[in-house]
Amino acid sequence: MCGIAGLYSVDRSSDEYPSIIVDMLSRIKHRGPDESGYFFDENAVIGSVRLRIIDLHTGSQPLIDSSGRFWIAYNGEIYNYLELKEQLKARGHIFKTDSDTEVLLLSYVEWGLDAFKRFNGGFSVAIYDTLKKELVLARDRYGKRPLYYATAGNTTVFASEMKAFLGNPDVSFAWDNEQLSSIFAHWVPVEHQTGFKNIAQIPSASYMVINESGSRVETYDLLDLQVEEFNGTEEEAVELTREKLREAVRLRLQSDVEVGVYLSGGLDSSITSLLAKQLNPMPVRSFSVAFTDENFDESQYQEETSKFIGTKHTSLRVTHEDIARDFPLAVYHSEVPLFRSALVPLYTLSKMVREHGIKVVLTGEGSDETFLGYDIFKETNLLDRWMKGADEPERERLVAGLYPYLKHYNKDNFRAISGTYSRYAQPGEAKYFGHSIRFGNSRLALKFLKDGHDPDNFLSGFVSSHSREYDSLSPIAKTQWLEFKTLLGGYLLSSQGDRMALANGVENRCPFLDPNIVTWAFGLPVDYRLKGGLGEKNILKKSFEKELPPSVITRSKQPFVAPDAVVFLSKSPPEYVESVLSVDELKKLDSLDHGFCQKFIEKLRNSEPGRIAPRENQAFLLLLSMALLDKYYVRREYRDISPFEKIENITIAVDGRQAPAPVSKF
Repeated sequence: MCGIAGLYSVDRSSDEYPSIIVDMLSRIKHRGPDESGYFFDENAVIGSVRLRIIDLHTGSQPLIDSSGRFWIAYNGEIYNYLELKEQLKARGHIFKTDSDTEVLLLSYVEWGLDAFKRFNGGFSVAIYDTLKKELVLARDRYGKRPLYYATAGNTTVFASEMKAFLGNPDVSFAWDNEQLSSIFAHWVPVEHQTGFKNIAQIPSASYMVINESGSRVETYDLLDLQVEEFNGTEEEAVELTREKLREAVRLRLQSDVEVGVYLSGGLDSSITSLLAKQLNPMPVRSFSVAFTDENFDESQYQEETSKFIGTKHTSLRVTHEDIARDFPLAVYHSEVPLFRSALVPLYTLSKMVREHGIKVVLTGEGSDETFLGYDIFKETNLLDRWMKGADEPERERLVAGLYPYLKHYNKDNFRAISGTYSRYAQPGEAKYFGHSIRFGNSRLALKFLKDGHDPDNFLSGFVSSHSREYDSLSPIAKTQWLEFKTLLGGYLLSSQGDRMALANGVENRCPFLDPNIVTWAFGLPVDYRLKGGLGEKNILKKSFEKELPPSVITRSKQPFVAPDAVVFLSKSPPEYVESVLSVDELKKLDSLDHGFCQKFIEKLRNSEPGRIAPRENQAFLLLLSMALLDKYYVRREYRDISPFEKIENITIAVDGRQAPAPVSKF
């Protein structure tokens, strides 16, 4: 795992490139603290900071192909690299390293832009063609690894994280009010959004080509949920699910360093921990977060599962004070307004994991989206059946089973809580089914913004632009597609996943997001996954019910959450909260309705902790994180949170301006 950065320009002095790239790499060295390097010529510079995991001794970057034409800087892991390597050898390619980096590079040499869809893994990559003077940037199909770019005049800069741009005077951080409206309403940035003007993401499953003629961004693969449905029995599906997940975990255990596991006590992490233990001849170390606040603590399930499976377990107990202390660091690394605090304990956990000597962990992301684990799928099923005329007993059954961990969701309260679902079941009210309810509950935070942009413009246009993928899907499949494109890619894999782990030099791997697993799950009948419209991840539970504790199998899905606003509104709040939310500081943010912000903050400060509503929690965190981001990025007052230290471990520094011109083989 690594961080990458660089630029492409047609009119800038290349004498500046070494100092520019060293500055950029220095700001993301947490992603790859082991070594660094760069290559440059008249038009481009690409560089990498490396976390050594595979091929510890000969996998340094950037890497050049044998012809001297192509250079690569790469962040990620390609899990099917050995298979691809054999295919490339059969086509005459000769390898000089054992790294997956070289496999990716020679795959591009062999197949060009068509190579990216062949990769099973998470990656962001920069490949520079010194003959055509062309730079290609690409990102994996689900958005596991980040890649940003900004264009100023004839220069395009890129990096794994936006903080790499902080030292570049040509790139400014200014809030994009229309994007902010969308992010506040839908929780996360979608597709290319960042929240800032003139800075964008390479979308998942996409590449960008930059040359002297200009640039273009194109998609290389679609999120296709219309796969052939499995027509075998549930028993056959159980066996195949076990077999496919076992292979996905096996591939992600490939490493020249020790691989640990995150064990939350839920079904997904228990499955990955179990399979890692079965496939690994060495002891497996597991790690988890426990909370001193018993309302959030699941340590009893973590300890029970670890003992049952046989992992060597370490738990980190997190207090309210820990969350308050580390929240600014989590915001700085996430680079986007945050709607919840659950990522903060994962930042603290990755720090502990690295201190234990672990560079790689397996996690359970992707399971809920593919095997229908979230309550939002139950809500979509309920709305779909309601719209189609389900009778009252059926509606009562489905409402009562929606949120088993919320005491008031039961048949006795059906009439009191059914009004919301009755309203959204009316024609035109639930355009996005379960997501319409979620987004409808997020409108409070929009009152912070003084410009009246329509928050739905971007998402509506985005969905419309993907009508080929989306329009013919079933309601539940549409909900899956939206979940992949919003919460999974925009938060779980990025802010809570990649950013919190790599902030401390830890790589997270996601077996449930193996493309073979995703396609397999999409093809399973809905009832195999969501039994009776309420039994979430039914096929996973049946597949592993004999090998995991009964509590893991029978317990309903619990969202991973942490204490929110109450942490920051105590009688002795952290000093930075008082500072960034003061009247004078908030007035520095031109995007905000300062009067409403102050009234909202005062209301929460005068509220009892237990009386703060979920939507108020969410709105408060969005405001607080935006205020911190404004300080760190817009005003560039970040040195107290991340002092600049220049990288010194440069192992490759190549000036390609005087190199002989490579000969084209194409």
